[in-house]
Amino acid sequence: MVENMNRSNFEVLGMCCATEATLVERILKPLHGVKHVSVIVPTRTVTVVHDVLLISESQIVDALNTARLEASYRPKGETNNEKKWPDIVTMACGLLLSISFLKYIYSPLEWLAFGSVVIGFPKILLRAIASIRALTLNINILVLLAVCGTVALQDFTDGGVIIFLFSIAQWLETRATHKAMVAMSSLTNMAPQMAIIVETGERVDVNDVKINTILAVKAGDAIPLDGVVVEGKCEVDEKMLTGESFPVTKESDSFVWAGTINMNGYISVRTTVLAKDTVVARMSRFVEEASSRKSKAQRFIDNFAKYYIPVVVLISASIAVVPAALNVTDIETWFHLSLVVLLSGCPCALILSTPVAIFCALTKAAISGLLLKGGDYLEILSRIKTVAFDKTGTITRGEFLVTDFSSADEFNKETLLYWISSIESKSSHPVAGALVEYGMLHSIKPVPENVENFQNFPGEGIFGTIDGRNIYIGNRRIGLRAVCERGDCIQSHEISTSKKRYGEDTLVGVFSLVDACRTGALEAMEELNLLGVRSVMLTGDTSQVAMYVQSQQLNNAIDIVHAELLPHDKAKIIENLKIEGPTAMIGDGINDALALATADIGISMGISGSALANETSNAILMSNDIRKVPEAIRLARKTSRKLIENVVISVGFKSGILALAIAGYPLVWLAVLTDVGTCLLVILNSMLILQENHKYEERESGRSKYGKFFEDKTKPLLNKKSNIDEEKGLIGGDECGKECCINVTHHVETTKENKDESSRVSNLSLLNGNDNGNCMFVEVHVMKPCNG
Repeated sequence: MVENMNRSNFEVLGMCCATEATLVERILKPLHGVKHVSVIVPTRTVTVVHDVLLISESQIVDALNTARLEASYRPKGETNNEKKWPDIVTMACGLLLSISFLKYIYSPLEWLAFGSVVIGFPKILLRAIASIRALTLNINILVLLAVCGTVALQDFTDGGVIIFLFSIAQWLETRATHKAMVAMSSLTNMAPQMAIIVETGERVDVNDVKINTILAVKAGDAIPLDGVVVEGKCEVDEKMLTGESFPVTKESDSFVWAGTINMNGYISVRTTVLAKDTVVARMSRFVEEASSRKSKAQRFIDNFAKYYIPVVVLISASIAVVPAALNVTDIETWFHLSLVVLLSGCPCALILSTPVAIFCALTKAAISGLLLKGGDYLEILSRIKTVAFDKTGTITRGEFLVTDFSSADEFNKETLLYWISSIESKSSHPVAGALVEYGMLHSIKPVPENVENFQNFPGEGIFGTIDGRNIYIGNRRIGLRAVCERGDCIQSHEISTSKKRYGEDTLVGVFSLVDACRTGALEAMEELNLLGVRSVMLTGDTSQVAMYVQSQQLNNAIDIVHAELLPHDKAKIIENLKIEGPTAMIGDGINDALALATADIGISMGISGSALANETSNAILMSNDIRKVPEAIRLARKTSRKLIENVVISVGFKSGILALAIAGYPLVWLAVLTDVGTCLLVILNSMLILQENHKYEERESGRSKYGKFFEDKTKPLLNKKSNIDEEKGLIGGDECGKECCINVTHHVETTKENKDESSRVSNLSLLNGNDNGNCMFVEVHVMKPCNG
């Protein structure tokens, strides 16, 4: 049954605004075989999920065209067709209307205006009937009433003007939104539709390619499916997918994504997903779903329109009926005023003011590498006051390199590496990969199947049993956990300690690792500062490592630094930050999932991030460039301004026409022209969002209103009832229940004493002769049983 389900796209050029989107839904949803309908008003696109055995694409088109919605099926891979000219009926109506204005020279030509009404009226009538059948009060019914009113007054010229302008308006709106359609198509049609199979050399449809098929990708070709390179080497342009400016080198075992371009060389790619599950396919669905999901402002305007249109009809009818009942003189003026109120009350421009702007913003964000799950998050981004970043994998690359490993004579170095790499091979943490790779470089092959009782302690480390030994690997928290366990324990933790720290332990080895900041991290923090947004670092690493990144790599650009955090600690800090204003969280790992879900808007690192982080976040950053975050805030603020401008345009011009009519100048043709003009202005104004922005166009004067903070403010933001004690360690003796945990202290050994924190951290980097990376130390200890 699932195999019969198809996702088809249709162009519905006759759809004017969201009021007709309701008409489309009410036509299609009752059809047998239709499972889901999604309408994207700005691009005149309708996406239908249907059973191909029960209803075909042509039947769906026929159902839509019964309401004269000018629907057509758009095959996958084809772009939206640009409608260069109006339809023949509209052009004929306009021609007759134009000639009728020569009535002042030759009076019989006046009847040509009546001819234009006769030609254009059936189209409006059929659409109005379809709306009535669907119990939808929309623009089609308003236009029908206005035309009937002008004909009743024998004002055929105004009737022809109404029909012609409303018909031509739909064509003009389609032309105006064509750029948005092209932008959308650039996302949906990024990946090629054909692929070359290496084994046979045959070109096949990508939808027919199975997982683990080997495909050939030549120089200059787009990669058809996500996969892993099995042969060859090349440079790949990932700009359209991730926003990465420079080509990325791909060789054996490198991941590649559909839609990216092979710049040079030849590669063979083993597919890892089906065509419907590629990153670009999911991204396309993501944008379509986000565009069809109404924002808070859009829901408000749509609900307002439900009551607004009936009220306008009643007021218009009252203006015509009441004076007639009272036998008021100059009744024709009241009838014209009634028609002006009816036409000026058309809410199309107001209804279009929100979805077009939001669609353009979502498309612009997607093209630049940020996928938002709905328009509501644009509004939140525009009001963001604080942005919190995870450190490892977000601010830093998360690509650790072991620079040194020294071990005591008591334990064999190869044995230690074997134990550690075997356990770490079952972990997904970036440090784990570095330790496993270091073991491989020393011919130590991990054997994960020999590891028993593997456990992951988020924010602490991991545990496993191998060769009869209970082994803990992690930071100081896991060290304290290890102290409280009975039996032989091996503990490695990410900070330099004293030999007698745990009583009767023996220092047997120390790893030294480095991790550099991502390109553009400093610029991202500076841009946030210029926008008046506070930046915060949240990390599970030690204060020394966090302050090293802050002072040595980011030039103290981050406002607040929090270190030594567990996942629930990050979430608690986010909750406290939200009290001061809307807060965003950017992270990439499982440890960040709780904080991402807690924040007003969570942004995960898409391609490099974990599946759980992507699931709990509200937006996905497709590239690893966190400079996209301040860009997104600028885009959101620009969109908010456009929404306000659109509402002012749509309401302001209509109010002017009503004021003119009340003052004694009820011009029907001007009311129609104003309605059409405001719709076009709203669309064109929204389209400005798609224009390229100068990088620093919205720099705001001054620094963040929150000031500058260099100290670690973790403790005050955590629960005051916690047993955490800065002097006695992270776990109190009463919490553990064993005396061996009492009065455990934490300190850092350095080559010399330094009173200044940042200079002490700076000296740590000199221990391994590398001053370019984020230093981390991992020690290995052998501990005797805790006997109370």
